Amino acid sequence: MRCSLRCKFLLLFILISAIALLSAVVLRGLIMRDFGQYLDGESQDRAQRVVALMEGGYDRNAGWQRDKLATDLAWALQMGVEVRLFDHAGMPVIDSEQAVAALTPLMRKRVLDASGYDPAAVKGLPVPYPLYLRGDEIGHLETRTLEQFKEDYFIRSSNRVLLVSVTILGLVSVLAGIIASRRLVRPILELVDASGGIAEGDLSRRVKNTGDDEIGRLSKSFNSMAHRLEAQEKLRRTLLSNAAHELRTPLAIISGELEGMLDGVLPIDRTALQSLHDEARRLTTILDGVDELSRAEAGALNLNRETFLLKPYLSSIVGRFERLAADKHAVLLLDCPEHLMINADPDRFSQIVINLISNSIKAIAAGGRLAVIASSDGDRTCLEISDNGCGIPEEDLPHVFERFYKGKNGGLGLGLAIVQELVAAHGGSVSVRSPAGSGTSFRLLLP
Repeated sequence: MRCSLRCKFLLLFILISAIALLSAVVLRGLIMRDFGQYLDGESQDRAQRVVALMEGGYDRNAGWQRDKLATDLAWALQMGVEVRLFDHAGMPVIDSEQAVAALTPLMRKRVLDASGYDPAAVKGLPVPYPLYLRGDEIGHLETRTLEQFKEDYFIRSSNRVLLVSVTILGLVSVLAGIIASRRLVRPILELVDASGGIAEGDLSRRVKNTGDDEIGRLSKSFNSMAHRLEAQEKLRRTLLSNAAHELRTPLAIISGELEGMLDGVLPIDRTALQSLHDEARRLTTILDGVDELSRAEAGALNLNRETFLLKPYLSSIVGRFERLAADKHAVLLLDCPEHLMINADPDRFSQIVINLISNSIKAIAAGGRLAVIASSDGDRTCLEISDNGCGIPEEDLPHVFERFYKGKNGGLGLGLAIVQELVAAHGGSVSVRSPAGSGTSFRLLLP
């Protein structure tokens, strides 16, 4: 069965939580092992203290005296050690039960309360310890450690705390994993759903911005991509609609004139054929413009960049328009530094410059002025083509680079759209200024 992304996140959280809780259990086991070794060491120390006490008592009393040994064994009981004492011949001398019985009732009660001693409840095998005095064996004793209530309480309490903690933390981890997996997966599921909608053609789908993390940046990138796709789709539909509109008029004229000729209404003479030829040329011009725009849009994929001197290059282009400028008695100026270099596709760049100069030549009146000025600020090359012609109306300025947008001078409305696409393909930008009564200035910035 396929596991969803949410399920995978939840399983990951549970696995991490289980590892953490298991680590706590392992750590607790290591601590309790060391604690057990500590208790064993303490038992050994208590037994050694009892051995030293018995040997000292034998030395002080010049032998084993039961009445004086009772107090020592009672003290040993309070340390948690049960004792059975034997002389050097292996005969029993006294044990803890007998020592307690020999005490006064008040002392017996205190000792039993302090030690919790019950002969029948003491577990474990007795551990023998030999007793020596000045190198001679004087007997031996057998010890058993009483159950340590405080230590046992500590162990039981720690087990209980560990069990409760593991249970609570496990439940909290599972709950946190469920909540976190939902929060993590929700934007991803939205992206999946939105991308599926876009794949089916719904380009209006967007996702919520979830923040500045990786998923948030992915959401922003997705929305930006969807916006661009929607804009491109609108441009494509607009282009097709405008192209169809532009093609419809010459086709209608050609069709009408041919029908008139077939019906005998219009004569088949040179004038009629010239009219058909003019409309066919108009169709060809429109199709060439659309084709040029399509190639300009794809220009970034097949630019053949070269680094070349800009002034001789511009001089060659400007020279082509000297005849047109002379016919209008216009002044055509070129201002470019001698050693200014540019990295561009020569063919595409000439298309940009020719298109802008052509528009400016058409806009200036007799005796007008057109200037081509190039400069550089180190990182960018600036090319400005300005004229003192009729200018562009203020309401038309925001639309001059749109496809098939026609100003008062007519035309196809593709030239400046092609310029903008080619400049963008070179990694640059183009802008236009046209103050009222002061002509028009196009400014190109290229890296």
